Amino acid sequence: MKKKLLVLAALALAIVMLVAACGQQPAAQTAEKKGPAWAGGLTPLPKEAVVKVGMKAVVSDAGILVGMAKGYYKDLGITIENVQFNSGQEMINQLAAGQLDVGAAVTAAGLFNAMGRDIPVKIVADKGINVPGKGYYRLVIRKDLVNEIKDFKDLRGKKIAVVGTASLDEVYLVRCLQKGDLTLKDIDEQVIRSFPDMLVALGNKSIDAAMVIEPFVALGIAKDIIDPWKDPQEYDPEAQIAILVYGTGMTKNAEVANRFMVAYVKSLRDYNDAFFKGNNKKEMIDLLVKNSVLKDPALYEKMYPTGLNPDGYVRIKGVAADLDWYKANSLLQKDMKIEDAVDNKYVDFAVKTLGKY
Repeated sequence: MKKKLLVLAALALAIVMLVAACGQQPAAQTAEKKGPAWAGGLTPLPKEAVVKVGMKAVVSDAGILVGMAKGYYKDLGITIENVQFNSGQEMINQLAAGQLDVGAAVTAAGLFNAMGRDIPVKIVADKGINVPGKGYYRLVIRKDLVNEIKDFKDLRGKKIAVVGTASLDEVYLVRCLQKGDLTLKDIDEQVIRSFPDMLVALGNKSIDAAMVIEPFVALGIAKDIIDPWKDPQEYDPEAQIAILVYGTGMTKNAEVANRFMVAYVKSLRDYNDAFFKGNNKKEMIDLLVKNSVLKDPALYEKMYPTGLNPDGYVRIKGVAADLDWYKANSLLQKDMKIEDAVDNKYVDFAVKTLGKY
């Protein structure tokens, strides 16, 4: 009888311990899933996701570079894989094919045509706008031509370079020319595929002007090659210069897409705090020197700052104007509306999670 009681007591103790262990397990799992404080407690993905991002690691990629350096993407279960491309069209092709998840790009006929084929590729966030009076993307002219090219009409007959046609670069030039009642037919349009090569061409006087982005504007000025000429506020104040695009791998996976955007918008806010509020600016410059292609910290103080919306939204009016231009020039294979191209739901999620800036 005594032996039987001991067995029953041991069995009861085992049951109590098992129940206690089972009761503790959910608490442990909850602790493991607790999200970072900066993200309002948003839980990370249960399984790490690798997100392939096409970018050139320039300053306008701060929303990605800052988040990678500060661990915001990692905090939410995302690992960024940077993929380099030789052309914007190559990037668009891979976004459409699902071989690239996120693209740091500009509007282009090829991008809208991919959307027109019902491929779920969407413009989802801002990646660069001009700050009034300090446009980071602008038409620059050769320094020796400042007395010859004083107004928009003086661009007639000049050799002007863009990095690509049927894209934002060409659209931007067209708007500049319109201020002087000119069209592309009134100039000698040149295509030079890289901004560094544009500076070389300006330096050897083989072109007269070019659409150039920072830091190459500051570099050209420092080398006494170019004049920054007129601020873009005069010819394209509503422009959306660069955009963040989600490919099919993201538009079909809301859990990853939303968390990516939360980390992206948080990074944009850190950038704005540094460059427009002066908070931890040196730390931000050091971070970008380490992680971007611009390695000279002095240039960050000299160049025109890239505008990045701290709430992430693109300028709908600017994207719509680009879309209208592609339509008007018969570059689209199918008619489409701005609602077909831009999807704000991911930024909406990020702002709801982080609060408004």
